[in-house]
Amino acid sequence: MPADVPSLDGLLTAADVRMTARAIASEQEPSGAIPWRTGEHTDVWNHVEAAMALLAAGEVKAAERAYAWVSTVQRKDGSVPLKIVHGEVEDASGETNMSSYLAVGVWHHWLVRRDRELVRRLWPVVRRGLDFAVSMQLPWGGVAWSQEWHDGRPATVNGEALLAGSSSIHHSLRAGVALAELMGDPQPEWELAGGRLAHAIREHPDRFLDKSEFSMDWYYPVLGGVVRGDAGRALIESRWETFVEPGLGIRCVSRNPWVTGAETCELVLALDALGDRDRAALLLADVQHLRHEDGSYWTGLVFPENVHWPDERTTYTAAAVILAVDALSETTPGATIMRGTTLPAPFAEIGLQCGCESADRLSGRP
Repeated sequence: MPADVPSLDGLLTAADVRMTARAIASEQEPSGAIPWRTGEHTDVWNHVEAAMALLAAGEVKAAERAYAWVSTVQRKDGSVPLKIVHGEVEDASGETNMSSYLAVGVWHHWLVRRDRELVRRLWPVVRRGLDFAVSMQLPWGGVAWSQEWHDGRPATVNGEALLAGSSSIHHSLRAGVALAELMGDPQPEWELAGGRLAHAIREHPDRFLDKSEFSMDWYYPVLGGVVRGDAGRALIESRWETFVEPGLGIRCVSRNPWVTGAETCELVLALDALGDRDRAALLLADVQHLRHEDGSYWTGLVFPENVHWPDERTTYTAAAVILAVDALSETTPGATIMRGTTLPAPFAEIGLQCGCESADRLSGRP
């Protein structure tokens, strides 16, 4: 067994993690696409997360096929379709978070493999995706979450922003700036957009669509690297009892008795980024009740009935487990991808247009 496959003593061995990676790879289509599960759709965000997990577990060829696939579905404006089923577009909407997330995957690949040629090939795809996201930034700093497409052409822009999605875009922009430095192709407009976006997430969370019943809106400002330190710890504490079910994981939606593996493992990654590794490890252990004997993971569990729902095991859930194991074990060079310690310094908050007192102070306006 290769020494660089993530594992955690008493929880998951390297062989266990390799089995989980093989379960993900078994769902990969000949095109390179990694759907949620066989017969389901592929979306680029979860597809990239799966590729990152495959690489962390040593499935290099499968990961690189996955990254190559993204360039085949990207449109000229940098957007990617929301849902693709067996190569056919099911939902053509261009979602900004999905269109930009390749930057995080490519930076992760660079950390693990130091393959400059792969970065060079994918850099134009990364650049177009982030340019599309930046073009959708709203005047107050949030990023509009999608653009509808009709008859093969871009149409209506949804003028509302999602807090979780915008937080993830912030992470993508930082990874994009790191790649731009590596490629010698500076992108100062991304840095300006990133500063405005960070300010909006920190100072104006109320301007985003109200999705506060979803746990993702709770922890994603931390996971996306916007809110860290004492502020991040306070944010996590603010809704811990709302979402965390001891021994089971975390709820996906606050009002539903349903814990999900992917959200739980993302919270593990957010806690790791805050240095709260003990609670992170406990949550990762809690969610192992979702593990199937073939290494795959059920999406979630309804309690107290203890019924798996939906009746499916998803690649994105398995991927989140692998990335969480890598983060806590610090096995691969990509283990810090969510901590952001290999990324450029936080974006400066300049050029703010939201009109709040904080923006005026930061901009030196009276």
